[in-house]
Amino acid sequence: MSAFMYVALGAALILVLAVLKERFAGFTAQRPEDYAGQQPHFDLRQYLNGPIKCEGVIYGPLGRVASRFTADFEAHWDGNHGVMKERFLYDSGNTQDREWRLTLGNDGTIRAEADDLVGVGSGKQAGPAVRLEYRIRMPKEAGGHVLGVTDWMYLAPNGVVVNRSQFRKFGIKVAELVATMRKVTPA
Repeated sequence: MSAFMYVALGAALILVLAVLKERFAGFTAQRPEDYAGQQPHFDLRQYLNGPIKCEGVIYGPLGRVASRFTADFEAHWDGNHGVMKERFLYDSGNTQDREWRLTLGNDGTIRAEADDLVGVGSGKQAGPAVRLEYRIRMPKEAGGHVLGVTDWMYLAPNGVVVNRSQFRKFGIKVAELVATMRKVTPA
């Protein structure tokens, strides 16, 4: 066998191992059931309700910080139907307004809609964790690409929500977001 064939086989093996690691041991391998029965229980209607302050960073494809942001959210629920309005302020000075429309099923399932989603998002809450998956169309100034997103939100014992999201194009991670969300208490 030629040296080129050894290199090609080695590269293929590394690629297969990387895909298997991500599929069975990485971020996307988590399931809501992994957190079932753990405390505290994350009820979106309780912890993502009223005024919320968010701070976070967005990492680019090479793992370096691409953007930092703060955001103010306002969420309201009517039974199992909620609306969360978001206003982001990025370190570039740009702002972005978004609105989520959420519906909770009695079994912990989540249906999510927003104007920049392609189709409808779906998710599940279990124990102190929530997973949400959807496809988002990025703003024109960010290229207008459609990316697959996996959001995981974890409820900390003090009521702060820690959000980690990965954005993928053709299955390849192109960005990651890490943020905290905390209820704003009236002064």
